[in-house]
Amino acid sequence: MTDSVSATPTHCPYCALQCGMNLVAAGGGVEVAERADFPVNRGALCGKGRTAAEVLAPGARLATPLVRSGGALVPAGWDEALDVVAGRLARVRDEHGADAVGVFGGGGLTNEKAYALGKFARVVLGTSQIDYNGRFCMSSAAAAGTAAFGLDRGLPFPLADVPLTGCVILVGSNPAETMPPALRYFAELKANGGSLVVIDPRRTRTAELADLHLAPRPGTDLALALGMLHLVVAEGLVDEEYVARRTSGWPAARASAMAHWPEYVERITGVSVPELREAVRLFCAPESAMVLTARGPEQQAKGTDTVGAWINLCLATGRAGRPRSGYGCLTGQGNGQGGREHGQKADQLPGYRKLTDPAARRHVAEVWGVDPDALPGPGRSAYELLDALGRDVRSLLVMGSNPVVSAPRAAHVEERLRSLDFLAVCDVVLSETAALADVVLPVTQWAEETGTTTNLEGRVLLRRRALDPPAGVRSDLDVLHGLAARLGVEKGFPADPEEVFEELRRASAGGPADYSGISYRRLAEGDGVFWPCPGTGDEGGPGTPRLFLDRFATEDGRARFAPVAHRPSAEEPDAEYPVLLTTGRVVAQYQSGAQTRRVAELNAAAPGPFVQLHPRLAARLGAAEGDPLAVVSRRGRAVAPARITTGIRPDTVFMPFHWPGEGRANTLTNPALDPTSRMPEFKVCAVRVEVARGDAP
Repeated sequence: MTDSVSATPTHCPYCALQCGMNLVAAGGGVEVAERADFPVNRGALCGKGRTAAEVLAPGARLATPLVRSGGALVPAGWDEALDVVAGRLARVRDEHGADAVGVFGGGGLTNEKAYALGKFARVVLGTSQIDYNGRFCMSSAAAAGTAAFGLDRGLPFPLADVPLTGCVILVGSNPAETMPPALRYFAELKANGGSLVVIDPRRTRTAELADLHLAPRPGTDLALALGMLHLVVAEGLVDEEYVARRTSGWPAARASAMAHWPEYVERITGVSVPELREAVRLFCAPESAMVLTARGPEQQAKGTDTVGAWINLCLATGRAGRPRSGYGCLTGQGNGQGGREHGQKADQLPGYRKLTDPAARRHVAEVWGVDPDALPGPGRSAYELLDALGRDVRSLLVMGSNPVVSAPRAAHVEERLRSLDFLAVCDVVLSETAALADVVLPVTQWAEETGTTTNLEGRVLLRRRALDPPAGVRSDLDVLHGLAARLGVEKGFPADPEEVFEELRRASAGGPADYSGISYRRLAEGDGVFWPCPGTGDEGGPGTPRLFLDRFATEDGRARFAPVAHRPSAEEPDAEYPVLLTTGRVVAQYQSGAQTRRVAELNAAAPGPFVQLHPRLAARLGAAEGDPLAVVSRRGRAVAPARITTGIRPDTVFMPFHWPGEGRANTLTNPALDPTSRMPEFKVCAVRVEVARGDAP
């Protein structure tokens, strides 16, 4: 425990739990300490959170701008670096048009940075070509949630409601490794007499906790949801009164479900009919229940339809918009929720407004002091933007992302980045993407700046500055301020985060994600405020912890069923590529690993990539534990040591995606896109696996 006088209360820089922590001065820096009073994690931290301060150390992070000279990145002053960036961006814009300049943001940026970056792209650069890595995270859930409910917020209820429900179906999520402090909510659910159903092709640490673990073939979650809904109908478990009163579109959804009878679904998924029936029983028996999805069902070329099918299950059983019930998405990145609300996504304006809505354009343009007609329209989605680099998009500004490791078909993306006329990267470390840049701008980290984030519950939080950054480091807001001035826009890009937030409040007012009633003072005095929270000054309303209890956010107040049907994955196994690959995370690393791979304790726990496979597949290959395995897809080849376990399907291999180099999992993954969300199909592709006798693991 720490003395509150000497500690700075703040939040972890990693996942969307945004766990509360205290930072305590120590030896010229800070140390992480417990903050038991924050309700989300109640003091608990995972290894990443406990060691987060190590990345602040001088040896782990960038401390001066770098400019490429003679093929190498060499130290430079800030004025020189900003002059080069502004000049090169302006030259490309003047020679090739505004849309030849691209901007790529991140789901870890604060709300202030995401807002300023979107404004910078559209007002200063005049480009439509802006998107962010959050497109790779929860965009399918966002699209499905908006279609069904009229509004997307990861969880429409606080995490505290999870232990109070009767059953949770957890689809394609492994919080034991991705957000360990959240696991207590599922343990408490069971302690309270509730049940947990985990759906995952692997028997993960989370699945070990489950009352029922279903292990479908990767890419078949849509069929599984439809098969469960079929049984709900067949067994008379539909809440007919709720469906009639609070929903629309049921006949078409019902007809689609009835075409997916249990035996047919068993053939598609590999999940037996008795298991399907047991899952339906556990879900429908209690008065309340929830479905929570994560990247498993979402990172598919049919991810929007898949999430829509799970929402259908909630609607048909009356489990949405009621206390202790509903559908939710377990958002991944630290500010994945806020990052998609305030304008760095290709089709959105602040407040979760649509860029194509004339009223939204007028409102935001008035706040920005520009002509609505001057705002560009929607641009390319994240992968489409990366794929266009070096051709239609000739220069790129990257802020808070490492697509060399995190993008699908990563070798191709790396090639496109190398083909650019100009690349500038803002980052705290020399990531694999930054190493390719013409200019690298070292920026402040979470503990060196103040700003807001929005966690997976829609809880807006205040991260507080606890120490001064190194002398050669500036904030991203400082960077945008300096670039805007050099590009002819002297006002409108303040470096002070609270000033940016005050403008964000005005820009979001009246929008779906209304932050107008939230102020820094309110956030500093409490445990965060749930949006939507309309209001002015410090007199905003109480916020909205629970959505949809009275009506959904659609025009008629009714939730909409999705008329969806199973279809194959974009790439199915064949004679040449007979095995399925799925990807994910391990507990000791985070996302592309750019920061966590610089922490000794985390590297000791997870030193490198691996290929998880079933003993039967290993026997067919003649592979032993630790042997180097080559995993080959139509897009490339990755090599990593074998990790043999019965906790995975025999037709599937798993690779974590945190590492670059020859073990880079995303060299293999398929960029086939969901037609609605533009989410790539990270979670399933066809591969062949062979022992790589001559390769180092």
